[in-house]
Amino acid sequence: MESVITLAEEIAVQAAKAAGAVARNLFQQGFTVEEKDDNGDLLTEADLLAEQIILHSIRTVFPDHQIHSEEAGLSGSEGDWLWMVDPLDGTNNFAIGLPLFGVSITLIHRSVPVLGVIYDTMQDKVYIAKQGSGATCNAEELRMPWKPEPKRLTVGWIQGHQVQRDEPALRLRGHIESHTKRMLRLWAPTLQWAMLARGQIDGVVLYQSEGDDLYSGLLLVREAGGLVMDFDGQPFHGMKPEPCIIACPPDRKEAMLQLVREGMVSAAGSIR
Repeated sequence: MESVITLAEEIAVQAAKAAGAVARNLFQQGFTVEEKDDNGDLLTEADLLAEQIILHSIRTVFPDHQIHSEEAGLSGSEGDWLWMVDPLDGTNNFAIGLPLFGVSITLIHRSVPVLGVIYDTMQDKVYIAKQGSGATCNAEELRMPWKPEPKRLTVGWIQGHQVQRDEPALRLRGHIESHTKRMLRLWAPTLQWAMLARGQIDGVVLYQSEGDDLYSGLLLVREAGGLVMDFDGQPFHGMKPEPCIIACPPDRKEAMLQLVREGMVSAAGSIR
């Protein structure tokens, strides 16, 4: 298993950087874009070209592994190994000229994420997390730094595509926004997880969201020393459809739980 993960890391990093280079060049030179659904989600040629690069790289070395990718969907036979690929995390940012987008590649073994690679394309930063082996940023150890708790938290918010204007989500989001220093919505979740791992924000609240970009971020936060838990404060492990998650440094646990619990009371209902 260790040899598989070591080779997978090499392939994933090479593929992520190659896919990111394609996206970066198109971002600077121009690209085509179209709406792909009724919710206004966008698809650009960068999504497709980046995806082709990553899928080809994985299939060439691991032909027996199953892959789930943002645009191509599920391919290959079900087995112990599953790759989850978001070739352009932050497509909407990319499409409107906002330089906040990246690549996410996760390798999962028997429903447990064991390798996560995130490439922050415009900052040329490669984040790698391996289960039980820690996290790095551009080959340097990444540990969530200790900071004194601020008077008001800065918190990231991530919600699933299907949530839209769900009333409990709106109430919870509104509570967080009004009771923190700042609530961030980057439209590029992997970059938000990276910010948390670097200690640049105090926590992330994720509401009913599972995508191809999720598990690389959760693994990065966990391996950098952070907590990943459900809304009841119980550790979150493995995979779950549309989970609700709080992630934060250990010393922010109670503050984040209180923030979400008060927001849930405000929402007048349970989303677990």
